[in-house]
Amino acid sequence: MTPVTAPPSQTSSPVPVVGLRREREVLTVALATGRHVVIEGPPGTGKSTLLRSIARDAVQQVVFVEGNAELTPARLIGAYDPSQVLAEGYLPASFVDGPLLTAMRGGALLYLEELNRVPEETLNVLITVLTEGEIAVPRLGTVRAGPRFRLIAAMNPFDAVGTARVSQAIADRMCRVVLGYQDEAGEQAITASVSGVTGWVTDFAVSLTRATRTHRDVRMGSSVRGAIDLALVLTGLTELRGEVAPARETARDAAYAALSGRIRVADGVDRTAESVIDELLDRLWPEDAAAPPQPGDEPEAGSPGKADGPPPGAAGRSRERPHRNRGERTLGRSELGARHEQFAEVSPELGSLDAEAFDRALATSPEAAAALLADLAVATDAQLRAAARRLAGRVFIQLGRVGPARTRGTRRLGPARGMDGDLDLDRTLDGWSPGPSRRPETDDIVTRTWTAHRRAVCLVVDISGSMQGLAVALAAVAAAGVVVAADGKLEPAVLAFGAGVRVLQAQGVRRPPEELLSDIVALRGHGLTDLAAGLREASRQLAGAVADERLVVLLSDCRHTAGDEPAEALAGIDRLHVLVPLGGAEAEAAASALAARAGGRAQTVRRLADVGPALTRILT
Repeated sequence: MTPVTAPPSQTSSPVPVVGLRREREVLTVALATGRHVVIEGPPGTGKSTLLRSIARDAVQQVVFVEGNAELTPARLIGAYDPSQVLAEGYLPASFVDGPLLTAMRGGALLYLEELNRVPEETLNVLITVLTEGEIAVPRLGTVRAGPRFRLIAAMNPFDAVGTARVSQAIADRMCRVVLGYQDEAGEQAITASVSGVTGWVTDFAVSLTRATRTHRDVRMGSSVRGAIDLALVLTGLTELRGEVAPARETARDAAYAALSGRIRVADGVDRTAESVIDELLDRLWPEDAAAPPQPGDEPEAGSPGKADGPPPGAAGRSRERPHRNRGERTLGRSELGARHEQFAEVSPELGSLDAEAFDRALATSPEAAAALLADLAVATDAQLRAAARRLAGRVFIQLGRVGPARTRGTRRLGPARGMDGDLDLDRTLDGWSPGPSRRPETDDIVTRTWTAHRRAVCLVVDISGSMQGLAVALAAVAAAGVVVAADGKLEPAVLAFGAGVRVLQAQGVRRPPEELLSDIVALRGHGLTDLAAGLREASRQLAGAVADERLVVLLSDCRHTAGDEPAEALAGIDRLHVLVPLGGAEAEAAASALAARAGGRAQTVRRLADVGPALTRILT
């Protein structure tokens, strides 16, 4: 193994573009022909580097704008200087250009990063600019763009936190270029060029970084930036510790620092990013090896795909189409004992339910314990059944808590007082009566700030023949999550449907959560599945709510056997999200298609731990 030397000092020379020949050609021609472009791709795929390289070659200025939820129309376009307006009035010289007008007047490239984080109200000001090449600014007049003005937007479509859908009005006015990760040789060249580190350290850094993207427990792995940092930190630690060549422990420390913050573990997977790195390091650099094998000596680490499904013994929905004509029935003690290993400990005798034993079972195996509790709720033993339903209220409320609400990009700008947000100069001057000091007081100042809109929610639960055991527990946790997330602001509706529809909680009418969950765990499926009827009743429930958005959360496999096509029953529903209990290829495909028709998303929930994160993404 050759000694490792520290990289040369970094300079400010431009980062070269490695590969991306086809993407570069398409983007160059699109700009040359007057097209506006959105560049899509995960972090670290070279979106900014590619644009800056093209701008350098074309000798064109780039005006950079960071997209985020606080980017208001005034911050993008510009605004009048309040002090100059008070002194001289609304004169063109008093207007301070924002980045949009700066780029338009100078014929520059406006680079809008994180397009899908920008509020819709701000993006709407770009519609006329993209179509007509001009914008009308109140009191200033019409500003026309220079002949070389172009809008280049970038976005990461895989990030669901703090983002919103880009409207079709914007998407229809822009070309789209998609960037993916480079191949291994390309990432090695990028890492060597940026870090100045060459040799096997670069190869190792790239191999470990790429392996994080295909690990079964990782939702999003590290970009090539992780490989660059890993190469630099590893060589620096080697020099600091006086090692001739990096030791395996040094490589592990460097990998923790460079990669752990960039790895996003899949929702519902109970492990840390560090444990994933340890597993990959074992594959790429065995403990008994002096150095990692050279690239090509080992099979590709990890394999694409999702985490394993529920254990074979877990109760729930099979992957085959369930039979839907079973009648309701209760479960005797012998059948409960055959289904659940923990039954004898949780209910040692007729009519008894040991809550402490159940809590121990829940801590050991949440899915198995929750499935047991759901089945106990329909036990033939009346005393046991009543005790299980009471316990279900406490347990499922605890399991169903979602993350704190955050305001998303769908907020609206509105006038406010209290010195928050941007100054609304027109409203301030219209309502201000100058006093002796000729200076407005705090109470006279009107600002424009983001205001959260009201959202009405309806949870719709499929109680057809597949609702047994774990599927019932998932429905109860989802209901608890929706009710808890409402926090008394706008009580959600909760419906159950099979051949007909049952209203468990009407919109805006609060029931004790424990009572609601007791009803849900007692549900058992039978008969046909009329999904369209459930959606129409959800629309009727939401119609009476005073809200800006009407949202339906559907817990179902979306495979109807009666009634109209579900896609024909979406009127009055602004957005539909689908949670698919326990998955299955047919169910996931049907759910994705239906959710897409109503601007929502579909997600499989295989474990209790999946429900909370899924609801957090939907409801916050």
